[in-house]
Amino acid sequence: MTQAVNQTPASLVDERRAHRWLRRLFAARCLVCEARGDDGRALCAACAAALPWTGPACARCAVPLAAGDTLCGGCLRRPPPLDATYAAFVYGFPVDRLLPRLKFHHDLAAGALLSASMARALAARPRPDALVPVPLHPARLRARGYDQALELARPLARALALPLRADLLRRSRATAPQSRLDAPGRRRNVRGAFVATARGPLPAHIALVDDVMTTGATLHAAAWALRRLGVARVDAWVCARVP
Repeated sequence: MTQAVNQTPASLVDERRAHRWLRRLFAARCLVCEARGDDGRALCAACAAALPWTGPACARCAVPLAAGDTLCGGCLRRPPPLDATYAAFVYGFPVDRLLPRLKFHHDLAAGALLSASMARALAARPRPDALVPVPLHPARLRARGYDQALELARPLARALALPLRADLLRRSRATAPQSRLDAPGRRRNVRGAFVATARGPLPAHIALVDDVMTTGATLHAAAWALRRLGVARVDAWVCARVP
């Protein structure tokens, strides 16, 4: 009796071919340049290689420094209310394409990619008792429909098995967009803009989570509110630091 060369039913062969075609059609695309993603990721090899991971930086404000230095001149002269600041990236290509898409265009795929990158960069940092996203004012939240800091903090907390305490901090008054102001204007704009409230035991060590740190005015205002509540240590974990 002659043995069949291929005993796989034709219908199954056609189905496998269809699956391969669909995988090619819907293969992950780079979120930056739309080239084919590298190894199924949302970045191509070139854009992944261009990611501006943070190098040597000030321990208190994360501004880039020469190797060997630990504090910048500004933090030496006027220590900030943050005990430490850690940034996954320096603000530059391609992060400067991805963060605005998350912040202004509800691109949650970009947010997921950036949050995963933060988890990779910050996993070895001193572990806080809780992550607290820097909140939007309710009016801004209603207009935008989502909070980009929370979209970064939620998967970051899951990835690092840390408690997420979005209830500890609220924005008590609406403020003008910080991007329109100079450094002194930014500080005035957010002074007293946050209120911290304790529900249950107060974490001793908190890491504030935000998308971008420029002058640090927003994070400093949030840190002061938490310190007035009695938090012993406040760090900042940010996706990107503007040099």
